[in-house]
Amino acid sequence: MKQRLLMVMLVVATLTTLCIPPAFAQATGTVKGVCKNLDGTPIVGANVEWNNTDNGRKYNLKTNKKGEYFSLGIESGKYKVTLTQDGKQLDQVSGFPVGADEAVLDFDLKKSQVEAAQQKGINPEQLKQMQEQQAKAAKETNVVKALNEKLAIANQAIQGGDFETAVTTLTEATQMDATRDLLWARLGDANLGAGGKQTDAAEKTKRYTDAVTDYQKAIELKKQVMATAPKPDDAKNIAAYYNNLGQAEARSGKLDDSVKSYDQAAALNPAGAAQYYYNQGAVLTNSGKVDEANAAFDKSIAADPNKAEAYYQKGVNLINKATTDKTGKVIPAPGTAEALNKYLELQPTGPFADGAKGMLQYIGSSIETSYGAKKKAPPKK
Repeated sequence: MKQRLLMVMLVVATLTTLCIPPAFAQATGTVKGVCKNLDGTPIVGANVEWNNTDNGRKYNLKTNKKGEYFSLGIESGKYKVTLTQDGKQLDQVSGFPVGADEAVLDFDLKKSQVEAAQQKGINPEQLKQMQEQQAKAAKETNVVKALNEKLAIANQAIQGGDFETAVTTLTEATQMDATRDLLWARLGDANLGAGGKQTDAAEKTKRYTDAVTDYQKAIELKKQVMATAPKPDDAKNIAAYYNNLGQAEARSGKLDDSVKSYDQAAALNPAGAAQYYYNQGAVLTNSGKVDEANAAFDKSIAADPNKAEAYYQKGVNLINKATTDKTGKVIPAPGTAEALNKYLELQPTGPFADGAKGMLQYIGSSIETSYGAKKKAPPKK
């Protein structure tokens, strides 16, 4: 605990005409001061507790935007004065006297640190290094706090479909700190969502292109982190970035790049491969590449044999390859009935169950469910 004494000159006046008995008079004083951080900036919103060690009475004062505090009517005595902010003690002074005159007690954390270092035998060079590290840590804390606030605003905007607010907020965040992969990834999400709402073709293309750039930046930064300070979830997170990049590339007309991004996501995070290959199949289907799409759905099924949606989408693609003979009978492509019935086996009452049954009836195939029941499709009319 640091001891600091302030000598206060007390002026004693001789009372000639009026005497007030001490029992009825209580002297009070005024206290004030300025509180500064290590970097010399004001400590705003801090609490300065004045604890009278003679009788235990406490006064809690708050610092303003300039780091100043002030109070009248402080009872005379010796005080332990503690400076705290957000529940953390920053400095403390013991045995500080308060009398009838104004008492000034400033807190300068840099000076206090120097004094403490001298008492502990820390040399100036060591102290400088400590101060630099502390300043860096404090700056990082403030930056992270500000970025988290912007990220929270953007996330809320994205959830509400307000992608323009999200784009603006996240752009500001990347300008504050361009080294955070999460910010770029979320900016990619915002631009991807904003692109879907554009009515102007050029603007739509721009947003999707921006999303591609954002995801690529997020991936680049994540790779740097993985190379220097890897974490357990890095592979999963970067795979998610590649997955979203694949979607943005597909909407930008870069189908080959999209396919490669989904493959990369599956390689990085095999546990999520079924979904990544399913997404790959979806963009290929939307591009009219049915055979390539079904190959992707097969890879999805190989990664997770219970991926019901992959069976259904494969069946839909195969339905589109059905032909008819001279009598008008539908000739389904090989594997059509198997894919649709597998979906029904896995999800007999799933969201696509009626569609699967309808397609099976269309090709004149039996309908099977996970309960082993078989129904003969009604003859075509």
